[in-house]
Amino acid sequence: MEIKIGWLYPKLMSTYGDRGNVSCLQQRCQWRGIKASIIPLDRQTEVAEFNLINIFVGGGAQDRQQEIVMRDLKGAKAAALQDKIETGTPGIFTCGAPQLLGHYYEPAQGTRIEGLGILDLVSKHPGVEAKRCIGNLVFEITASPLAEELKKMGGETPVAIGFENHGGRTYLGKIQPLGKVIQGYGNNGEDRMEGAFYRQAIATYAHGPLLPKNPLIADWLIQKALEQNYQTAIKLTKLDDSLALAAREAMFRSLALTKLGQ
Repeated sequence: MEIKIGWLYPKLMSTYGDRGNVSCLQQRCQWRGIKASIIPLDRQTEVAEFNLINIFVGGGAQDRQQEIVMRDLKGAKAAALQDKIETGTPGIFTCGAPQLLGHYYEPAQGTRIEGLGILDLVSKHPGVEAKRCIGNLVFEITASPLAEELKKMGGETPVAIGFENHGGRTYLGKIQPLGKVIQGYGNNGEDRMEGAFYRQAIATYAHGPLLPKNPLIADWLIQKALEQNYQTAIKLTKLDDSLALAAREAMFRSLALTKLGQ
């Protein structure tokens, strides 16, 4: 079996170490004997490459880099990405990436950056004097059917842990939040919602990077990618995640939280 991981603008959108999500997906595939190729999707990429991708990964970026990306990610490339998401290609989009997939992002200074409108959300920076949303982020995943599928895979209510660092605030329209905040700011520090979930695309403010801290989510993405690619039900070989799970327990203890954030 084989999957292709599409890494959106790796030189422009890797500000906060989210390349670790790419590495995590590739390594967990390799441990299972699944060939995982990483395809950089940047300004030199032809549109046809987008159509070959089985998992999309997008990371964070500064405002200037986001503007550069949006100047390139228009027309046929934007249409190809939207078609892939609409037809169920899974993806993990972090921080700046969901802002670009939304309707627009209003930076603290400068003009509005128009997004692709794939996700029904908008993001706004409240101003240069506003406090950034920084710190550990813990949230229960509630989006359906993701939450139910993760619970079936892991045997318990899915709780994710990460680290957020964003100035923009995101507000959802008619789209599911990814989860509800247990600790941290989440989308905007007001409504206790974190991220968004659409089709099989996960949008979140959680860095870390997220997937090594939450390997079950990585496995969900891999499973969905394989099922989409081969049009058959897939059950992944179980890996020894004892070290990753011990690290999660240590993080929860450091935050004085149990697994379920209670």
